[in-house]
Amino acid sequence: MSVLVLAPHADDEVLGVGATIAKRKSQGEHVTVAVLTGHGEGEHPIWPKDAWETTRQECREACDFLGVDELLFEELPAACLDHTPNWQINSAVHKIIDQVKPDELFLPFPNDLHKDHGAIAYGASVAVRPYLELGQQVRNVLFYETLTETHLAPPFETAFQPNYFIDVSDHIDKKLTAFAKYQSQIQSDDRPRSIKGLATLASYRGLHIGAAAAEAFVVFRLIE
Repeated sequence: MSVLVLAPHADDEVLGVGATIAKRKSQGEHVTVAVLTGHGEGEHPIWPKDAWETTRQECREACDFLGVDELLFEELPAACLDHTPNWQINSAVHKIIDQVKPDELFLPFPNDLHKDHGAIAYGASVAVRPYLELGQQVRNVLFYETLTETHLAPPFETAFQPNYFIDVSDHIDKKLTAFAKYQSQIQSDDRPRSIKGLATLASYRGLHIGAAAAEAFVVFRLIE
């Protein structure tokens, strides 16, 4: 099986799918991670171009530790996708999915607080419509949760209610070690984006299925 994880930003891949990546690799599957945003081709309104050097190196180290087979970086402008033309986002997302042609696709939750997440989820949903040739290749499409983004959307948005769980009891330690590579992103233990926060969420999701640790997802579609 070929697996593709679309991450709006470097660290989302570990936050949402880190232990599942490790599990899929232990099962002999090919895993690709694509980080969709960066500085962008033009001048960025907030950050200088070198602002991404640290997090991208941390991403390389984290993905290497998890055993990711291929790591791709795109240059959609970070924190600007709410006013980037849809065709541009959709084209970048389609290109990656078409290049990898995964059997299983992991996406950020569409109603995350960060607008970049929703834009990437939308672009992927357009690309993998099941009646299209590319969409027929992608059998499983799952939305993952991202601490500090998934649970902070306004209350009138559809909440993240997981209906698919992956037991990662044997792989949670690998996720935590991978996230420790992101020294520029880690928060203190009383904040969600921390080693303790990730461990607590995994333990809580594990309670849903009687496991020591789990990662939770919302099914967009499963085709057998």
